[in-house]
Amino acid sequence: MTTATPEAQYIHWTENGEDRSARWRSESGMAPPKRIVQADDTTNADTAYRLACEGTALLWRGDFQNARQLLQALARRADHKGSKGKKAKAPKVPATTTEAFHLHRQAQSQRGRTLAMLLIPFEADYSIPLRRAPDVKLACNEAYGRGEEAFAMSLRELLGVIGAHEWRRNGVEIPALGERIHPHYGVFSPVRGEYVALVNEAPLPKNARLAFDIGVGTGVLSAVLARRGVERVVATDQDPRALRCARDNLQQLGLAEQVELVNANLFPEGRAPLVVCNPPWLPARPSSPIEHAVYDPDSAMLRGFLGGLKEHLAPGGEGWLILSDLAEHLGLRPREQLMEWIAAAGLTVLDRHDVRPTHPRAADATDPLHAARAAEVTSLWRLAAA
Repeated sequence: MTTATPEAQYIHWTENGEDRSARWRSESGMAPPKRIVQADDTTNADTAYRLACEGTALLWRGDFQNARQLLQALARRADHKGSKGKKAKAPKVPATTTEAFHLHRQAQSQRGRTLAMLLIPFEADYSIPLRRAPDVKLACNEAYGRGEEAFAMSLRELLGVIGAHEWRRNGVEIPALGERIHPHYGVFSPVRGEYVALVNEAPLPKNARLAFDIGVGTGVLSAVLARRGVERVVATDQDPRALRCARDNLQQLGLAEQVELVNANLFPEGRAPLVVCNPPWLPARPSSPIEHAVYDPDSAMLRGFLGGLKEHLAPGGEGWLILSDLAEHLGLRPREQLMEWIAAAGLTVLDRHDVRPTHPRAADATDPLHAARAAEVTSLWRLAAA
């Protein structure tokens, strides 16, 4: 199956006195670089970093493994904000946690743009015409569908595609299932198992033979509900990659007959005794497709779920909202606002189940957002019609 793509964009450069062009590919939506020079094994890392910072892309023509080493050198310079041996500027000290968040996002965005300036050429069949280049055909077919024409993209994005292929092949162990979930490229991996455990342990409403899973992703929560005895789950998503990923996982787990997948914005038709939603936790703008699982501009999905929940609950039914309070600790969305949205939607809170995150970043004191991450709590809010 071919993944739908936006209108093709192209990059243009001069090589051996001839004008050349190639299709441009960028999952993050990065515009095609306007200035492109060729680079190879003789290219100096300091020169490459200076050009990248200026917005000049480097189309690699040398050994592939040397390109990886150059990317690592660019990353070291980006992290130290300067050339090798040059003293870095002292970073701005944020006045608030909110400012720290925005500065961190800004720095990560700038770093990403700089590192994305090292480009790799591809043939139409996803082969890479460089010395010692790996075979990435399977990984690219999984991510993009069947190839159509030669193109170029950043080496950094290619490494992300290769990493996603490894995640998909190896899977993520889900203790609640006793099995693995295999995330696809562009679909957020359920590596934060505490929210899965909450759904596995919360008491099911009476007569919960039917459940809606809003925003199915990898299908992990639908699988947990089905394994808990919910006879039928209707799971929705608007992302074709997520729907394919969930379908593959549910088939592998032997649950495809129990879970119906629907391409829909939030709710399917009808009402259910249980409606579950794990929306993006932070009200900010995503910078790539996969970040839509983390960042929700203006809390649109959260507000949409709360606003439509009451009319999709069966009498006596419950809505389970799985939400981290990290946005509160970052000053992005106060608890009072969440409670106002719940009340305005005609809902009441029956109970709340909390758990502390166990992921490594919560204990990383060098993380710019450490104070907020250390205080974070993930909750399952049990909601009902008021």
